[in-house]
Amino acid sequence: MILIKNADVYAPEHIGKKDLLIEGGVIGYVEDLIDEKKFPVDIQVIDACGNYLFPGLIDSHVHITGGGGEGGFTTKTPEILLSSIVQGGITTVVGCLGTDGFSRSMENLLSKAYALEDYGISTFIYSGSYQIPVLSLTGSYEKDIMFIQKILGVGEVALADHRSSQPDLQSFIKLAAGCRVAGILSGKAGIINVHVGDQKECIDYLFSVCENTQIPPYQFLPTHMNRSRKVLEQGILWTEKGGSIDLTSSSGEKDEDKKLSCAKVLKELLERKVPIGSITFSSDGQGSLPIFDEQKNFKGLSVGKVESLFEEVAKAVKLYNVPFETALKPVTENPAKVLKLKDRGCIECQKRADIVIADKQLCIETLISNGKVMMLEKKLMVKGNFE
Repeated sequence: MILIKNADVYAPEHIGKKDLLIEGGVIGYVEDLIDEKKFPVDIQVIDACGNYLFPGLIDSHVHITGGGGEGGFTTKTPEILLSSIVQGGITTVVGCLGTDGFSRSMENLLSKAYALEDYGISTFIYSGSYQIPVLSLTGSYEKDIMFIQKILGVGEVALADHRSSQPDLQSFIKLAAGCRVAGILSGKAGIINVHVGDQKECIDYLFSVCENTQIPPYQFLPTHMNRSRKVLEQGILWTEKGGSIDLTSSSGEKDEDKKLSCAKVLKELLERKVPIGSITFSSDGQGSLPIFDEQKNFKGLSVGKVESLFEEVAKAVKLYNVPFETALKPVTENPAKVLKLKDRGCIECQKRADIVIADKQLCIETLISNGKVMMLEKKLMVKGNFE
């Protein structure tokens, strides 16, 4: 059992100074004052000293086995380190493959997810990669979703990108229909995580599916929607249809990447009356952020960082005056709802004990994942075996 005292709690709504008792990996009590002397067992007491306490972050798009390779074999990015996830305040990670569905495999992705879970981080994955037809473990992405607990949907399927498999609309509709049915039958999101490139067609396929079928917009989560001004404007239209958009916190080298940071775009979206519940952030951690010239020739790359997820939340608060409880929602409550992860994303009794404590300068100090202390007062309590 763990008792956290004197915390300024954001659930993500601000509920003020509270004590929290964690028991069996879940939040047992959230009260004004909890006396540890009333319990007949030893309790670990953590004094939050009035610092912020909020839900563990949910990162819905991480290349946990590495990504990229657009510049040849030497440019394949490495696997994620456990310490990066912990220091980033992340307690739930959704892994994906990306461009390379050839030298990387679903088996490798699932194995890495199990490894992170063994350390204490909650993990899920998507079936597939950029390409259609979709890679799967069972020979059927529908069966993957239905029968493999860690698989929430399909992704990241690439559209409007020169690296995609250039699928036709009917193939994409069929994929969406299969994901929806498998999701309904298994009680999962059955979501399609859509990589959106910068070609002119943008998310036309998503609009076509919703206009010409009965598949609802919440079956899709288009990501990298702050890639360019053109893509962002399409994303705003998508939210008007009832869909959600995902902004990428890792910035590339282009000036436009920096101008359209998650923090700055969040401020703009709120000013343009986009519902906060329609916005999520993800890091694209360990993914390659390649640079191509006008002829689509590779020029170089940088690597996505999971630590950027909370950095953008902090920037939204400190640079753009977004209320902290509002800035938290795209990385806690909102992705939990989009992914149908009902046991997390908020501070509430009987929810998973996924908790972050940060100081008043929004520097992360302590991370608890499923009731396990992963970092305490900036000291890593758990490291990967080879770190």
